[in-house]
Amino acid sequence: MRIIARHTLVDFYRKHPATKAPLEHWYQVARASEWKTPLEVTGSFSKAKVVSEDRVCFEVQGGNFRMIVAFDFARSIAFIKFLGTHAEYDKIDAATIDLF
Repeated sequence: MRIIARHTLVDFYRKHPATKAPLEHWYQVARASEWKTPLEVTGSFSKAKVVSEDRVCFEVQGGNFRMIVAFDFARSIAFIKFLGTHAEYDKIDAATIDLF
């Protein structure tokens, strides 16, 4: 998968250093994957939850943070739509959020 945009991850883990290892792990797995469905994504990340036919929510750093990613499976692109604390996640609509 092509990840749009990696700098979002880097900027976030610079502010929240505890997220660096899990976000880098997610990036490496996602980049090497050829997922075609949300269920394939959750097969790689057991704690990930399907939000819609093109969106998946990932727990980061033991669930202290959340990341919403929208996928264009036909073009093998992953778009990071939200990355924030669990408290921030509770205030958004995961199906429509588009912060980046």
